[in-house]
Amino acid sequence: MSIKVGTRGSKLALAQTETVCAKLAALGIDVEKKIITTQGDAITDVPLHEIGKQGVFVRALDDAILDGEIDCAVHSMKDIPAIRPSGLFTSAILARDSPADFLAYTGSINHIESIGTSSTRRRAQLLRHDPNILMKDLRGNVDTRIRKLNAGEYGAIVLAMAGLTRLGIRIPGEILPPEKFVPSPNQGTIAVVSRVDPSLMEMLSALDHSPTRTDVAIERAVMEQVGAGCFTPMGIYCRGGHLIAEVLSLDGTRTERIETDISSLEEARLQGRGLRTRALDLIQDAYSRLGITYEK
Repeated sequence: MSIKVGTRGSKLALAQTETVCAKLAALGIDVEKKIITTQGDAITDVPLHEIGKQGVFVRALDDAILDGEIDCAVHSMKDIPAIRPSGLFTSAILARDSPADFLAYTGSINHIESIGTSSTRRRAQLLRHDPNILMKDLRGNVDTRIRKLNAGEYGAIVLAMAGLTRLGIRIPGEILPPEKFVPSPNQGTIAVVSRVDPSLMEMLSALDHSPTRTDVAIERAVMEQVGAGCFTPMGIYCRGGHLIAEVLSLDGTRTERIETDISSLEEARLQGRGLRTRALDLIQDAYSRLGITYEK
Protein backbone atom coordinates (compact mmCIF):
# COMPACT_ATOMS: atom_id res chain seq x y z
CA MET A 1 0.00 0.00 0.00
CA SER A 2 1.20 3.52 -0.77
CA ILE A 3 0.65 6.35 1.71
CA LYS A 4 0.40 10.00 0.71
CA VAL A 5 1.94 12.11 3.48
CA GLY A 6 1.10 15.80 3.82
CA THR A 7 3.41 18.43 5.26
CA ARG A 8 4.02 22.15 5.50
CA GLY A 9 6.69 23.47 3.17
CA SER A 10 9.16 24.86 5.69
CA LYS A 11 12.59 23.27 5.97
CA LEU A 12 11.80 22.04 9.46
CA ALA A 13 8.46 20.54 8.47
CA LEU A 14 10.07 18.82 5.50
CA ALA A 15 12.89 17.48 7.68
CA GLN A 16 10.37 16.07 10.16
CA THR A 17 8.34 14.54 7.35
CA GLU A 18 11.47 13.00 5.85
CA THR A 19 12.13 11.32 9.21
CA VAL A 20 8.64 9.82 9.19
CA CYS A 21 8.87 8.77 5.55
CA ALA A 22 12.23 7.10 6.12
CA LYS A 23 10.81 5.09 9.00
CA LEU A 24 7.83 4.04 6.89
CA ALA A 25 10.08 3.12 3.97
CA ALA A 26 12.16 0.96 6.33
CA LEU A 27 8.96 -0.96 7.04
CA GLY A 28 8.47 -1.55 3.32
CA ILE A 29 5.71 1.05 2.92
CA ASP A 30 5.72 3.24 -0.18
CA VAL A 31 5.30 6.94 0.57
CA GLU A 32 4.59 10.11 -1.40
CA LYS A 33 5.01 13.62 0.04
CA LYS A 34 2.64 16.50 -0.68
CA ILE A 35 3.21 20.07 0.50
CA ILE A 36 0.19 21.94 1.91
CA THR A 37 0.27 25.69 2.68
CA THR A 38 -1.26 26.62 6.04
CA GLN A 39 -2.52 29.94 7.41
CA GLY A 40 0.47 30.15 9.73
CA ASP A 41 2.83 29.87 6.75
CA ALA A 42 0.96 32.41 4.63
CA ILE A 43 0.87 35.18 7.29
CA THR A 44 4.35 35.91 8.66
CA ASP A 45 4.33 39.63 9.43
CA VAL A 46 2.33 39.60 12.70
CA PRO A 47 2.71 37.74 16.02
CA LEU A 48 1.05 34.32 16.12
CA HIS A 49 -1.51 35.35 18.75
CA GLU A 50 -2.85 37.99 16.33
CA ILE A 51 -3.59 35.46 13.56
CA GLY A 52 -6.11 33.42 15.47
CA LYS A 53 -6.44 30.57 17.90
CA GLN A 54 -4.17 27.56 18.17
CA GLY A 55 -4.15 25.47 15.00
CA VAL A 56 -2.93 27.95 12.38
CA PHE A 57 -0.33 25.41 11.22
CA VAL A 58 -2.75 22.48 11.28
CA ARG A 59 -6.17 23.25 9.81
CA ALA A 60 -5.22 23.10 6.12
CA LEU A 61 -3.60 19.69 6.63
CA ASP A 62 -6.65 18.46 8.55
CA ASP A 63 -8.87 19.51 5.65
CA ALA A 64 -6.60 17.79 3.14
CA ILE A 65 -6.90 14.51 5.07
CA LEU A 66 -10.67 14.76 5.38
CA ASP A 67 -11.00 15.64 1.67
CA GLY A 68 -8.93 12.60 0.69
CA GLU A 69 -6.13 14.71 -0.77
CA ILE A 70 -3.60 13.06 1.58
CA ASP A 71 -3.71 10.02 3.89
CA CYS A 72 -1.89 11.51 6.84
CA ALA A 73 0.06 14.59 7.92
CA VAL A 74 3.21 15.17 9.94
CA HIS A 75 3.06 17.86 12.64
CA SER A 76 5.01 19.28 15.50
CA MET A 77 2.78 17.89 18.24
CA LYS A 78 2.73 21.23 20.07
CA ASP A 79 0.92 22.83 17.10
CA ILE A 80 -2.05 20.44 17.29
CA PRO A 81 -5.02 22.04 19.09
CA ALA A 82 -6.93 20.27 21.86
CA ILE A 83 -10.22 20.12 19.94
CA ARG A 84 -9.90 17.96 16.83
CA PRO A 85 -12.28 17.42 13.88
CA SER A 86 -14.24 14.20 13.75
CA GLY A 87 -12.68 11.58 11.51
CA LEU A 88 -9.04 12.25 12.48
CA PHE A 89 -6.73 10.30 14.78
CA THR A 90 -3.18 10.80 16.02
CA SER A 91 -1.90 7.44 14.82
CA ALA A 92 1.73 7.82 15.83
CA ILE A 93 3.79 9.91 18.24
CA LEU A 94 7.52 9.51 17.71
CA ALA A 95 10.09 9.31 20.51
CA ARG A 96 10.58 12.81 21.84
CA ASP A 97 13.63 14.89 20.98
CA SER A 98 14.85 17.62 23.33
CA PRO A 99 11.89 19.65 24.64
CA ALA A 100 14.14 22.58 25.59
CA ASP A 101 14.41 26.08 24.17
CA PHE A 102 17.76 27.31 22.87
CA LEU A 103 18.98 30.88 23.34
CA ALA A 104 21.10 31.70 20.28
CA TYR A 105 23.49 34.65 20.44
CA THR A 106 26.88 35.83 19.25
CA GLY A 107 29.49 37.37 21.50
CA SER A 108 29.02 37.55 25.26
CA ILE A 109 25.71 36.75 26.93
CA ASN A 110 26.37 39.67 29.28
CA HIS A 111 26.08 42.11 26.36
CA ILE A 112 22.64 40.98 25.16
CA GLU A 113 20.22 43.92 25.14
CA SER A 114 17.32 42.50 23.10
CA ILE A 115 15.83 39.06 22.47
CA GLY A 116 13.55 38.13 19.57
CA THR A 117 10.55 35.82 19.98
CA SER A 118 6.86 35.83 19.08
CA SER A 119 5.95 33.48 21.93
CA THR A 120 4.23 34.99 24.95
CA ARG A 121 5.56 32.10 27.06
CA ARG A 122 9.18 32.60 26.08
CA ARG A 123 8.83 36.35 26.49
CA ALA A 124 7.41 36.05 30.02
CA GLN A 125 9.97 33.46 31.15
CA LEU A 126 12.88 35.55 29.88
CA LEU A 127 11.49 38.70 31.50
CA ARG A 128 11.16 36.77 34.76
CA HIS A 129 14.85 35.90 34.45
CA ASP A 130 15.86 39.47 33.45
CA PRO A 131 13.18 42.18 33.73
CA ASN A 132 15.44 44.71 32.00
CA ILE A 133 15.85 42.83 28.72
CA LEU A 134 14.13 44.31 25.64
CA MET A 135 11.80 41.75 24.05
CA LYS A 136 11.14 42.15 20.31
CA ASP A 137 8.68 40.29 18.07
CA LEU A 138 10.23 37.77 15.70
CA ARG A 139 8.48 35.56 13.12
CA GLY A 140 9.69 33.50 10.20
CA ASN A 141 11.35 30.13 9.67
CA VAL A 142 14.56 29.09 11.40
CA ASP A 143 16.81 30.36 8.59
CA THR A 144 15.08 33.76 8.61
CA ARG A 145 15.43 34.10 12.36
CA ILE A 146 19.11 33.19 12.33
CA ARG A 147 19.74 35.60 9.45
CA LYS A 148 18.14 38.43 11.43
CA LEU A 149 20.26 37.52 14.46
CA ASN A 150 23.45 37.56 12.39
CA ALA A 151 22.42 40.89 10.83
CA GLY A 152 22.35 42.44 14.30
CA GLU A 153 18.59 43.03 14.45
CA TYR A 154 18.47 41.14 17.75
CA GLY A 155 21.00 40.48 20.46
CA ALA A 156 19.66 36.94 20.82
CA ILE A 157 16.79 34.81 19.58
CA VAL A 158 14.98 31.80 21.02
CA LEU A 159 14.59 28.60 19.00
CA ALA A 160 13.43 25.08 19.81
CA MET A 161 16.43 22.82 20.39
CA ALA A 162 14.66 19.95 18.63
CA GLY A 163 14.26 22.01 15.46
CA LEU A 164 17.95 22.86 15.35
CA THR A 165 18.85 19.19 15.83
CA ARG A 166 16.50 18.03 13.07
CA LEU A 167 17.91 20.61 10.67
CA GLY A 168 21.51 19.80 11.60
CA ILE A 169 22.16 23.42 12.63
CA ARG A 170 24.86 24.27 15.16
CA ILE A 171 25.04 27.88 16.29
CA PRO A 172 26.49 29.69 19.32
CA GLY A 173 24.26 29.90 22.37
CA GLU A 174 23.00 27.81 25.24
CA ILE A 175 20.19 25.42 26.10
CA LEU A 176 17.61 26.84 28.50
CA PRO A 177 16.89 24.16 31.14
CA PRO A 178 13.28 22.96 30.76
CA GLU A 179 12.85 22.74 34.52
CA LYS A 180 13.24 26.54 34.72
CA PHE A 181 12.14 27.64 31.25
CA VAL A 182 9.23 25.21 31.08
CA PRO A 183 8.49 24.34 27.41
CA SER A 184 5.21 24.51 25.55
CA PRO A 185 3.09 21.37 25.94
CA ASN A 186 4.41 18.62 23.63
CA GLN A 187 7.42 20.63 22.44
CA GLY A 188 10.06 18.41 20.79
CA THR A 189 7.54 15.81 19.64
CA ILE A 190 6.56 14.76 16.11
CA ALA A 191 3.05 13.41 15.52
CA VAL A 192 1.41 11.71 12.56
CA VAL A 193 -2.30 12.43 12.14
CA SER A 194 -4.41 10.29 9.82
CA ARG A 195 -8.00 9.72 8.90
CA VAL A 196 -9.82 7.10 10.96
CA ASP A 197 -9.01 4.05 8.84
CA PRO A 198 -8.07 0.87 10.76
CA SER A 199 -5.58 -0.43 8.17
CA LEU A 200 -3.88 2.96 7.85
CA MET A 201 -3.82 3.51 11.61
CA GLU A 202 -2.29 0.06 12.15
CA MET A 203 0.55 0.75 9.72
CA LEU A 204 1.35 4.12 11.26
CA SER A 205 1.18 2.75 14.81
CA ALA A 206 4.49 0.97 14.16
CA LEU A 207 6.14 4.39 14.59
CA ASP A 208 4.50 5.08 17.95
CA HIS A 209 6.64 5.51 21.08
CA SER A 210 4.51 4.59 24.09
CA PRO A 211 6.45 6.47 26.83
CA THR A 212 6.35 9.69 24.80
CA ARG A 213 2.64 9.23 24.08
CA THR A 214 1.99 8.90 27.82
CA ASP A 215 3.98 12.02 28.70
CA VAL A 216 2.41 14.20 26.00
CA ALA A 217 -1.06 12.91 26.92
CA ILE A 218 -0.47 14.11 30.50
CA GLU A 219 0.71 17.49 29.22
CA ARG A 220 -2.34 17.85 26.98
CA ALA A 221 -4.71 16.82 29.78
CA VAL A 222 -3.29 19.61 31.95
CA MET A 223 -3.37 22.06 29.03
CA GLU A 224 -7.01 21.30 28.26
CA GLN A 225 -8.07 21.83 31.87
CA VAL A 226 -6.13 25.07 32.26
CA GLY A 227 -7.74 26.30 29.03
CA ALA A 228 -5.44 29.31 28.70
CA GLY A 229 -5.05 29.05 24.91
CA CYS A 230 -2.05 30.41 23.00
CA PHE A 231 -2.53 33.94 24.35
CA THR A 232 -1.41 33.21 27.91
CA PRO A 233 2.21 32.44 28.86
CA MET A 234 2.06 28.77 29.89
CA GLY A 235 4.60 25.96 30.06
CA ILE A 236 3.82 22.28 30.66
CA TYR A 237 6.42 19.53 30.67
CA CYS A 238 6.18 15.88 31.73
CA ARG A 239 8.98 13.32 31.69
CA GLY A 240 8.41 9.81 32.97
CA GLY A 241 5.31 10.99 34.81
CA HIS A 242 7.04 13.92 36.55
CA LEU A 243 5.01 17.02 35.73
CA ILE A 244 6.02 20.68 35.82
CA ALA A 245 3.44 23.27 34.77
CA GLU A 246 3.26 27.02 35.13
CA VAL A 247 1.18 30.00 34.06
CA LEU A 248 2.83 33.43 34.00
CA SER A 249 1.78 37.03 33.65
CA LEU A 250 2.72 38.62 30.33
CA ASP A 251 5.53 40.58 31.97
CA GLY A 252 6.86 37.56 33.90
CA THR A 253 6.43 39.17 37.31
CA ARG A 254 3.88 36.65 38.57
CA THR A 255 3.79 32.86 38.27
CA GLU A 256 1.56 30.02 39.39
CA ARG A 257 3.45 26.72 39.26
CA ILE A 258 2.97 23.06 40.11
CA GLU A 259 5.51 20.23 40.24
CA THR A 260 4.39 16.70 41.05
CA ASP A 261 4.39 13.08 39.94
CA ILE A 262 1.41 11.91 37.87
CA SER A 263 0.21 8.31 37.51
CA SER A 264 -3.00 8.78 35.50
CA LEU A 265 -4.75 11.15 33.14
CA GLU A 266 -7.38 11.82 35.79
CA GLU A 267 -4.65 13.01 38.16
CA ALA A 268 -3.32 15.23 35.37
CA ARG A 269 -6.77 16.72 34.80
CA LEU A 270 -7.16 17.34 38.53
CA GLN A 271 -3.83 19.16 38.63
CA GLY A 272 -4.82 21.16 35.55
CA ARG A 273 -8.09 22.26 37.12
CA GLY A 274 -6.27 23.30 40.26
CA LEU A 275 -3.71 25.30 38.29
CA ARG A 276 -6.47 27.02 36.31
CA THR A 277 -8.23 28.07 39.54
CA ARG A 278 -5.03 29.52 40.97
CA ALA A 279 -4.00 31.21 37.71
CA LEU A 280 -7.38 32.44 36.50
CA ASP A 281 -6.55 36.09 37.14
CA LEU A 282 -3.32 35.73 35.11
CA ILE A 283 -5.22 34.15 32.22
CA GLN A 284 -7.92 36.82 32.24
CA ASP A 285 -5.35 39.60 32.51
CA ALA A 286 -3.36 38.25 29.53
CA TYR A 287 -6.46 38.16 27.35
CA SER A 288 -7.49 41.62 28.49
CA ARG A 289 -4.09 43.16 27.75
CA LEU A 290 -4.17 41.65 24.26
CA GLY A 291 -7.69 43.01 23.68
CA ILE A 292 -9.28 39.55 23.49
CA THR A 293 -12.38 38.30 25.30
CA TYR A 294 -11.65 35.27 27.48
CA GLU A 295 -14.31 32.59 27.27
CA LYS A 296 -14.13 29.41 29.33
